[in-house]
Amino acid sequence: MSGFREPGFSDRQKAAQEARKNLLNKFKSQPGLDDPAVAARRAEREALAAKRAEAKAAREAEKAEQKRIAEEAAAAEAARIAREAEEAIAKQAEVEAEQKAKRDARYAARKAKRK
Repeated sequence: MSGFREPGFSDRQKAAQEARKNLLNKFKSQPGLDDPAVAARRAEREALAAKRAEAKAAREAEKAEQKRIAEEAAAAEAARIAREAEEAIAKQAEVEAEQKAKRDARYAARKAKRK
């Protein structure tokens, strides 16, 4: 039984050359760009990409619509809050005006009583 033989430089060089040749043959055996199967796969990929782009555009449109609806709701809520604040201010001013009128009436009654 012979022992393990260490590959020499020429053996390694021959193995590398065989590997390059096998790789080149593998590359040459692949179909070209004008092959119908390759064209069909490319068309399929392009169709899928178009579908994905269409779906993405639809999702973005839906998000934009939801955002618009949310902004409208927020604007309506802000308007309602502002309106309520204005009503509260007007009511407070009315109450203060009534209080001032009562105070002025009491003052006038005191003055009239003294004369």
